[in-house]
Amino acid sequence: MRGQQTEPLGETSEPLGDKDSTDDVELAVIGLGYVGLPLAREAAETGLRVVGLDRDPRVVEALNSGRSHVDDVSDDEVRRMLAARFRAHTDDACLARAQTVVICVPTPLSPDGGPDLDAVTSAVRSVAGRLRRGRLVVLESTTYPGTTDEVVRPLLEEISGLRAGTDFALAFSPERIDPGATTHGLRETPKVVGGVTPGCATRAATFYGKLVDTVVQAKGTREAEMAKLLENTYRHVNIALVNEMAMFCREIGVDLWDAIRCASTKPFGFQAFRPGAGVGGHCIPIDPNYLSFKVRSSLGYDFRFVGLAQEINRRMPEYVVRRAQDLLNAAGRPLQGSRVLLLGVTYKPDVADQRETPAVPVVRLLRARQAVVRFHDPHVPEWSVDGAPVTRVDDLMAAVREHDLTILLQDHSAYDLPALADAARRLFDTRGRIFRPGVEVL
Repeated sequence: MRGQQTEPLGETSEPLGDKDSTDDVELAVIGLGYVGLPLAREAAETGLRVVGLDRDPRVVEALNSGRSHVDDVSDDEVRRMLAARFRAHTDDACLARAQTVVICVPTPLSPDGGPDLDAVTSAVRSVAGRLRRGRLVVLESTTYPGTTDEVVRPLLEEISGLRAGTDFALAFSPERIDPGATTHGLRETPKVVGGVTPGCATRAATFYGKLVDTVVQAKGTREAEMAKLLENTYRHVNIALVNEMAMFCREIGVDLWDAIRCASTKPFGFQAFRPGAGVGGHCIPIDPNYLSFKVRSSLGYDFRFVGLAQEINRRMPEYVVRRAQDLLNAAGRPLQGSRVLLLGVTYKPDVADQRETPAVPVVRLLRARQAVVRFHDPHVPEWSVDGAPVTRVDDLMAAVREHDLTILLQDHSAYDLPALADAARRLFDTRGRIFRPGVEVL
């Protein structure tokens, strides 16, 4: 691999020994979203001088005024960052003073099913135009194996005229942010790093060692890139497994939820996954496609496990709506014209994040069947699907009494589930949280 050909960086690497007098910023983070802002906060709390770059002027203005747009970073934490001299910028001139630059921009799916690298290449061009000897550049954006060495490295070298591994350090470190998690934040979650040379990896590991308790060095950038895809593909495939089991277990008279409970008592060889209305967030519905793209474009055949998992998980909203229709039909009501209340429209509990939430296709399918759809979510004050607003109910308990069917899509901790079960005319629990007579469970 090209990344293993260059002489490794290290203390004896002369070009990296000189620190420019203008390098008074220790970290610049490009992309101040769900990944970049927690990283900037952790670095600022550690005592590093941090700047952030984001192309959205509304995000930059809010952060510089002490307001956060990310669930895991509070307004108080942003104000503490500002007190530690953090500033957000829309101008990439802020990169010129940074010793380390970490790229945390989105990588959505492109029309051909691979990652859309436009934001990554734009960020890399900004870095390259400001790159100097001795700097460390790290890509954290999720992508396919080979991106750092085949896309990022050539751009940096061509524009800057510097060589990775000799003049500057280049590495990949996959983000492992779990929005809403309270037991394993950025510092407690081991950080994987892979460099284009062993010296680059050491340099990146030294940097992240200031921010996290454990740093794990991968063999190279491709292995670090693959580690992220392996983690999410593992979850994607296993969620699809239990989702498909949920669909047939009911037909053969098996309580899958109880089977999962029993299997979970095994102290080895089993990890519990649970069915639901679909998968959401950026990672599980999106990231495995990057690996499929790489296999297909490089080898000419499909990664069949991912394709099958995607097919199953995408069917779940339709299955949920079909079950809802059956539940109403059993009570002598058609779905058409019925009032349906959705509880929890985010992609996971106790966050406001709606990326790829399965609640969206559920609403589309209910509307197509002419149901009257309303929603409640303690984290979402207003919501629209395909440009059409979904009415939010304010009095939750009154709403569950008035609606013909209530569907629990996300089990936020703010919900008093037993009270909701008592009040609802009909309750369909897609999260497996309410096991009592009269409640339909997925």
